[in-house]
Amino acid sequence: MELKFDSKTIKTEIKQYVFIMIGLIMYSFAWTAILAPAEVVGGGIPGISMLIFQATGGASPTGELVGIPMGYSYFAINVILVIIGFLLIGPRFGSKTIFAMTFNSMMLTFFQFILIDTPDLLGLGSDKLLSAILGGSISGFGIGMCFAQGGSTGGTDIIAMILNKFRNIGIGKTIIACDIIIVGCSYFVYKDITSIIYGFVTVSLAGYTIDLFLQGNKQTCQLLIISKKYAEIADKIVSDAGRGCTVLNGEGWYSKQPQKVLMVTCRKNETALIYRIVMEVDSTSFLTNASVSGVYGNGFELLKTKKLKN
Repeated sequence: MELKFDSKTIKTEIKQYVFIMIGLIMYSFAWTAILAPAEVVGGGIPGISMLIFQATGGASPTGELVGIPMGYSYFAINVILVIIGFLLIGPRFGSKTIFAMTFNSMMLTFFQFILIDTPDLLGLGSDKLLSAILGGSISGFGIGMCFAQGGSTGGTDIIAMILNKFRNIGIGKTIIACDIIIVGCSYFVYKDITSIIYGFVTVSLAGYTIDLFLQGNKQTCQLLIISKKYAEIADKIVSDAGRGCTVLNGEGWYSKQPQKVLMVTCRKNETALIYRIVMEVDSTSFLTNASVSGVYGNGFELLKTKKLKN
């Protein structure tokens, strides 16, 4: 398919990358300036990076970074996971995911080094609860902004996709399990049971804020698209959004003309990308969006039922 590099497409791409960067700056700031000084560990690869930083020496009393900076270990772990994911499940990681992982590691490193003289910039180091609430909310908002633009920081998502392919374990369950393990390991570093409690507060608030920002990104939607350029739209949805399409035969009752109707089932956080695809190909398209529940099959949840007794 021929690529189009018109000014509108370029502006849209630049805008998306700018918002991804803003979101990741917020995300990195929350980890380094709010959560780290209060010794509150959240989930994901940043949580592992924080534990590695503290376990390898952390910061000295004079303010020097003795331990391995979070950005370094964050980048190294993600590179390893991307390579393993590429080998096991194929090239599912787009340019925005690679960019987000690289930029986020740079921001984590930048903030850690720039905050050497004032690690507790906001003065919340002694208030774990407030740090967990504020840090979890800001990091969730930042990563939600990244997700909304089609970006992803990889990490435990890659582990979840690998397990989902070989063991049919739900991606959401795997991510939650990883977060529980990471937060639980904070006890062995900080020797404080409260770090686990506040860690779960952080993880819960971050997840809630992400869902709130994306207006329920885990919900599933069914889109019906009517357009004369249905074939081009379907091709772009498959190639750019990674979702399948079903072409239905219809008839306009008013015009008495045959119509082709595209049916697309996707996650709610994927609808923004599909909207952009439809509008770029045919701005006169007719599109409806309905929330659906109980979507099972390839790309969604595994249908589990008990066998009927004979």
